[in-house]
Amino acid sequence: MTCDDRRVPRVSQDQLDARRQEILAAARACFARLGYEGATVRRLEEATGLSRGAIFHHFRDKDSLFLAVAEDDAAVMVETVARNGLVQVMRDLLARAMSPDTTGWLGSQLEVSRRLRTDPAFARRWAERSAAIAEATRDRLARQRDAGVLREDVPIDVLAQFLELAYDGLVLHLAMGRPAGDLGPVLDLVEEAVRRR
Repeated sequence: MTCDDRRVPRVSQDQLDARRQEILAAARACFARLGYEGATVRRLEEATGLSRGAIFHHFRDKDSLFLAVAEDDAAVMVETVARNGLVQVMRDLLARAMSPDTTGWLGSQLEVSRRLRTDPAFARRWAERSAAIAEATRDRLARQRDAGVLREDVPIDVLAQFLELAYDGLVLHLAMGRPAGDLGPVLDLVEEAVRRR
């Protein structure tokens, strides 16, 4: 038998990407349920159904895995903000909070918030992602103002800060376990507050 006869089967890029997404989804649920510290490597193995070698083939370490989950969530958020605005992000978050499976975006948002307060290295790495969300929000507001949809008596930066505070308040409200079912009209009010009268 020659070396050519013992070839290792090649895994396609699509298969690698699919495995990476499976790991992210399982890790997201694990981090959301247990927090960063509670999501030990053993628990991540259980959640993903993979060995640590398989997990860390795709991600350098647990910190890189958590950052990838948070970045993935931030990318979805940036896309939603660019397309439909920050209030839609809040509506999506509210819908997820009222669904039977709440171990998603909210959990990772809470863990990101905690780590921003307690981990300076993480905060430095996260600053770029946060800036992308803020930029998408301001770009969307500028387009909406140009289209005549937004009020003109308040600077765009102030409108953006207002929406960001409303988002942060919603995350805190949900994190405290307060009822989510009656917040639709509140989000309607937030949206009306930035619209042209």
